[in-house]
Amino acid sequence: MRLDTASKRVLIFGIDGFTGNHLSAYLQNAGYDVYGTSYSGTSGKTFKVDITYKADIDTVLKEVVPDFIIVLSGISFPAHGHNEDFYAINTIGAINILDVLIHLNQNPKKIIMASSATVYGNQGVEVLDETLCPKPTNHYGASKYAMESLSRNYFEKLNIIIARPFNYTGINQEDNFLIPKIIKHFKEMKQTIELGNIDVSREFNDVGYVCEIYKKLLESSVSSEVVNLSANRGIKLLDVIDMMNEMAGYKIKVKINPDFVREGEIKTLTGSCEKLFGLIGEVEQKEFKETLRDMLEA
Repeated sequence: MRLDTASKRVLIFGIDGFTGNHLSAYLQNAGYDVYGTSYSGTSGKTFKVDITYKADIDTVLKEVVPDFIIVLSGISFPAHGHNEDFYAINTIGAINILDVLIHLNQNPKKIIMASSATVYGNQGVEVLDETLCPKPTNHYGASKYAMESLSRNYFEKLNIIIARPFNYTGINQEDNFLIPKIIKHFKEMKQTIELGNIDVSREFNDVGYVCEIYKKLLESSVSSEVVNLSANRGIKLLDVIDMMNEMAGYKIKVKINPDFVREGEIKTLTGSCEKLFGLIGEVEQKEFKETLRDMLEA
């Protein structure tokens, strides 16, 4: 069942990040009236907002009065050096948005809170599904799980979906993430690359696939759910290197850096998409080699 989306004003908190840039363009192409917030400044339909301050949130919500909200704001790099920032922004900041909505008596058709698959931690299984009890192992995952736990208290008051994205990539993702790091090495014709465990298989979904899922979740009648944003499509890291070797026309030398190696790392790790597809229907995505080619040629 789909919502009535005749009024399609969507507010994306954190519109200027990797996901926000792709998602805003995707939703605009689908006919949405897209507004956003940025920590850095105001431009057009983007408002300067620090979500750790409720007054900033109050101002933008009164101005936009959104039909839909997607909360992407947060620190997404687990190696960020200041642990307290994870909780101030990913947890308290995200919940501030819900508090201000209640205070203003605004009840959007759908609110999507972006969590992360890192909340699962080390489960010892190859396919992670929503029935597992989260066991985050770093501050990033813990801050997202805290956000999830607190958001559940608003399920009866607001139309909330909590999404747990697994790894995804695409053009303009920062180089400190794995796939952009590999792409950068090939663009610069580097002869060697340092990696950790390479005999592993992980999800590397395309950001366009992620955008389509967010759109379908917005338009669904689903609420009060926690759902993986995944494809259960494991891709071997060695296969990624092989694909890049073929596209670039030369073979890069892979060096194993012990500092990048995690003890006891699971060889295959993917997210079940059974619940997701049961809620919104199956979503197709392009072959990963196409994603790599897009990034290499960008």
